[in-house]
Amino acid sequence: MTPNGPSQATPKRIGKTPVVVSVAVLSLMFGLAFASAPLYRMFCAATGYGGTTQVAKVAPSVQGERTLVVRFDANVAPGLPWKFEAETASITLRTGQTATVFFKLTNTAARPTAGTAMYNVSPDVSGAYFNKLECFCFDEKKLGPNESMDVPLVFFLDPALEKDESMARVDSLTLSYTFFGSKAPVAANAEGAKDKAKL
Repeated sequence: MTPNGPSQATPKRIGKTPVVVSVAVLSLMFGLAFASAPLYRMFCAATGYGGTTQVAKVAPSVQGERTLVVRFDANVAPGLPWKFEAETASITLRTGQTATVFFKLTNTAARPTAGTAMYNVSPDVSGAYFNKLECFCFDEKKLGPNESMDVPLVFFLDPALEKDESMARVDSLTLSYTFFGSKAPVAANAEGAKDKAKL
């Protein structure tokens, strides 16, 4: 009891610091979430993690000693009316040797379609040594109604894999592709716009 009556607790003031810290943490978390996918892709591309293949600008000047079998797996995701197959099921390749393999794409629909290929190589550890010089997977592919297209893959196996103990017992690799549908080609959109204009 105080001379003037019962004591009352003085309310504490909440400063601005906790609010600012909370906003900063949330902003940081949002930024990391936004950047995580590109950063993850960059990490995979640099290390071959998860079977991500490499991109090379020039072929190696020397060949290695080992020979490995490279198999090709071609798939189409549901919803894309394409046929997709490797013209060669597998090849035997010496490390450092450049190979060219063709794949065939066919649009089975009576309308223009477009697709983009996702890819990986197994076993995962081999991704760091699978180098592409040219690949249809670098760009979106567009096909007209019932159109077919032969597309190349030019690659080599880095001779450095011979020094990697985790590759010592690997004698075959499988390169897998899956085509996924993408936005309609510009030509298809233009035709649609013309049809609407006639109505």
